Parts: sequence; C-alpha cells; structure tokens
Amino acid sequence: MTTPAPVTTFDSLSLNPSLLNNLTSLGYHQPTSIQTQSLPIILAGEDLIAQSKTGSGKTAAFGLGLLQQLDSKDFTIQGLVLCPTRELADQVAEEIRRLARQMPNVKVLTLCGGSNLAAQQSSLQQGAHIIVGTPGRIEEHLRQQTLSLSGLKTLVLDEADRMLEMGFQPAIEAILATLPTPRQTLLFSATFPDAIAQMASHVMHNPITIKVAIQHEPSSINQAFYKVDTPEQRFKATRLLLLQHRPDACVIFCNTKKDAQTVADQLLDAGFSAAALHGDLEQRDRDQTLIQFANHSIAVLVATDVAARGLDISDLDGVINYHLAQDPEVHIHRIGRTGRAGQTGWAASLISDKESYKVAMLGDYLGQTIVTSSLPHDSLLQQPPLQATMTTLQLDAGKKDKLRPGDIVGALTANPELQAEQIGKIKVTDVRSYVAVSRHLAKQTLAHLNNNKLKGKKVRVKRLTIG
Repeated sequence: MTTPAPVTTFDSLSLNPSLLNNLTSLGYHQPTSIQTQSLPIILAGEDLIAQSKTGSGKTAAFGLGLLQQLDSKDFTIQGLVLCPTRELADQVAEEIRRLARQMPNVKVLTLCGGSNLAAQQSSLQQGAHIIVGTPGRIEEHLRQQTLSLSGLKTLVLDEADRMLEMGFQPAIEAILATLPTPRQTLLFSATFPDAIAQMASHVMHNPITIKVAIQHEPSSINQAFYKVDTPEQRFKATRLLLLQHRPDACVIFCNTKKDAQTVADQLLDAGFSAAALHGDLEQRDRDQTLIQFANHSIAVLVATDVAARGLDISDLDGVINYHLAQDPEVHIHRIGRTGRAGQTGWAASLISDKESYKVAMLGDYLGQTIVTSSLPHDSLLQQPPLQATMTTLQLDAGKKDKLRPGDIVGALTANPELQAEQIGKIKVTDVRSYVAVSRHLAKQTLAHLNNNKLKGKKVRVKRLTIG
C-alpha cells in the first residue's frame, strides 16, 4: 500500500469547490501539520491512525473527509463520530457545520447523554447525514432501534484514549458490531496505550499511521517547576502563582475528581473566582461552568484531564499542574493548552519529593534536567483574590424562540450605561441563552433586561453564580 504524499495547500486537494470556497471564507489558508499529513490519506479512503495534540486541527481534517464523500440527497447516516464527552461532541458538530455551510441541506446531529432521549429520537426520524455523539448514548439508540447505521461510510474515533480511560470500551465494541463493512475508519488519539493498538487491530483494515509532534515552541510557553513539601504548601503555592500572574483564564489540573473539587472549594473559600470541572458533576452544571469559563465569568477552572479534554479556550493565559501527570505525554498536552495561536503562556508545576520518579520520567521525555524555581514572596498573599472580569446572565429563551445574538446585543445596548465593548461572548442554545457582561455592570444590566421586553416578549433573566 502506497501512502499518499502530504500536501502544502488546500487547493492541491481534490475537494468539492464549495468546501474550498468556504475554507477561504473561514480564513483556513494553510493546512496545519495534521491536516497536511492526514487529508490525502482520508480523501483516498484509507483507514488512518493519527496521533496529535488537542488544538492541532484534526477536527477539520476528518470533517472535510466526511463532507467530501457525502451525498446530501441521501438522508441516511453516512458518517459517525464518537467522542468521549458531550462538550467535545458539541464542538466537533459545530466545526463540521461551519465547514459545511456552503453545502446545501447537510444535517449534522449530536446524540449525547444528558439530553432528552425522546427529542433525539424525533430528530432521527427527520433524517441526518452525520452523527456526532458519545458511545453510551449511541449504543442506547442502537439498542432501542431508533438509530440505523447500515449506510455508514466512515467511522471516526476521536480522542480514542480518553474514551477507553472513561470505560467506554464495551459500548464502543457494541457499536462496532453493528457497523457495515467495508467502511473507512479514522482513529485519532493523543496517546497510544496498548488497548488502542488492540482495538485498531480488530476494527481497521491496513491502517496508515501518522504522528504529529506534540512538543511546543519553546518561546511560546514559559514553564517553571516549584518544590512543595506538604498539602498546605501546595495550596499556598497555587494562591501565590495566581496572585503573581493574575490571569484572566487559568486551568489547574488535578489527577483525581476529589482533588479537583477540594482545590476549587478552597479557592472559593479564599475569595478567588474558581470552579471545578470533573465527571461527577451534573451535565447542566458542567455546561454552565464551561460557558462561564469560556466567557471569562470564571477566572480559574480546576479540572481533571478527562473533563478538560476537548476544552476549547483559545486565549488561556496559564496552566498549573497541582500534581504532575502520571504520563509525560499528558503533561505536554496539559501545558499545550496555553501559548496557542502565536500567543505566549505560562505553565507552573508543583512537585514534591514523593513525585521524584515522575519528575525523572518527565525530564527524560523533555531531554532536560528539571530545576525548581523560587515561589513568589508571601507578601503577595496580602493582595485581593483573583476575580473574573465578566459575569454571565442566563436568559430563558433560545433558538426555539427565534432568538439570535443580535437581538440580545440590541436589548443590552438600549441600556445607556452599557457600551458594546462591555458585552462579552453570547451563546444561544435551544431553550436558553447566555451573555457575558462586565462584572461591575451586571446588577444594572440584569435589572434592565428584567424590566424590558426582548423581541416584544418578557424574558426571565438571572445571574449565574459559582460555588
């Protein structure tokens, strides 16, 4: 089997003209490394195993492949993308819709736990071309025979390592047993444990393997290590680093759900704007936490690796490793969430003597001797705690009410106290909408919206809190 040669431009690919035109309009002028290597393989119909970091552009790579071979007149499911979390599934589906916006009548449907099953069944009856979902919910639909994958052309396993870590292997195997052959299978994974190789050997046909380097430009991330001896010192060091850098957005990585919740609670008690993100949270709480963090209504997100996978925050100032990751590759993925898109970022790792074996492994992986730095002076603890710059308002109206972001901006700017630059990100979902406004104007803005109509109707508005 001959591996298709990499490409250097999108124009050199035999893509549908509507896809090419749309890529230009989206500002996708030059393929990323993963796109350069994987797109020729994907478009040739070959099976692919690809290792790449989060934020590498892999979604656009497999998204273009799915759309290129799509028959939009055939309302059977032709592509299936499996993701470990609802958050990642939503991001993948949205990216595919963006790539397809100049193609007529392309329907992309998300099927994830935490959403109404009956509503999903109703949507499936209307037909769809591409399904993006979590393994558990996809398996449930197959079991209830509300989903047919008999016409599937391409299966994508996105973040395959995390799906296995989260215990999805039985569900994935049940899904695979229903899929037709031949088909194309694309597997994307940040790391490659033995279980990935075993799964690939059973479900793929002569796959081509590519690996995109996961190291980062040395100049883009200022990485430092700090020695701590006790749990109390570890938390104090975290406070000092947050007070020194005063980030608008920072992620603290913990190795367990319990640690993530404990650290978030301690930061809240100390007056910091912080929230936890882990698998034990209710889906609605997870969704609202991510919305608030993305729009800078939460300054510090304390998360486990699994919960943070797929986190789409382009302007993350810094990362703190509360404990070192067990795997050096995971460490690289953690710190790689800052310093993206030509920006600079900082990464701080707290280490103790008990973690010396992990420090040695990481040093070998990085090819350097890890040297610890001095923590900021304790006098910083006299400074006020870190606060978010924005506050999120929740409106009980959404897409089903024909509400658009422009409607919300219009209602907000009718308040003379609020200027357009004091309005942050707006997210409109099916039944609710969320808008970030400057924190010091949140009270006045809330009163203004509750005392006035939106598109001729009274809409209930409340302020989201944390903790």
